Amino acid sequence: MLGNLNIRVMLEYLPDIWHGFLATLMLSAAGFAGAIVLGIVACALSIQPLRWLKWPAVAYVDAIRATPLLAQLYFLYFGLPRLGVLVPEMVIGVIALSLNSGAYVAEIIRSGILSIQRGQVEAGMSTGLTYLQRMRLIVLPQALRPTVSPLIGQAIVLVKDSSLLSLISVVELTRAGQMIAIDRFMPIEGLVSTALAYLVLYYLLKLMAGLWVHQNRLPGRA
Repeated sequence: MLGNLNIRVMLEYLPDIWHGFLATLMLSAAGFAGAIVLGIVACALSIQPLRWLKWPAVAYVDAIRATPLLAQLYFLYFGLPRLGVLVPEMVIGVIALSLNSGAYVAEIIRSGILSIQRGQVEAGMSTGLTYLQRMRLIVLPQALRPTVSPLIGQAIVLVKDSSLLSLISVVELTRAGQMIAIDRFMPIEGLVSTALAYLVLYYLLKLMAGLWVHQNRLPGRA
């Protein structure tokens, strides 16, 4: 099957693959930025003592982790218009990626926070720091450092998950590959082009994680 691969057609559609590559990169970056914000907020709420703030955060993390991204994406795509909220498909895609990945980021950051020695937090309390000040000045700077490698791993997962946005007509990398199959009836060429582009993205992120781990001399791999 691969022996009949038409390289000429793949090169002909290279500009479309490149535009899809950039779109995937942009969507993934925006989605992961939103996931970091949501993850930090959800994590902070889930570990603080007030139950009326804690339980909504815990419910968000559990609900997202218990349901597939595809269901969440369709829920937003078909649900928001019924509520009178009309937003572009790309915005819906970024929201879905942020909500989904944010739950996993929250758990990653929570594991980093729980690794902080209790004595440091108590020292902050003894100096009169508020809860937010302790989180901002003591806990988060230390907790985020060992979580960078798993966070980049989650970013890799998010990049691959972004392929689902093609199902709501977002023109990203997977959608660009599908155009080869639609225009030329050559699905293998489209799939191989898409796979190679995702492979480049994967190794770029893995290289970033490896460099960070090496520079900070942390154990493990991306």
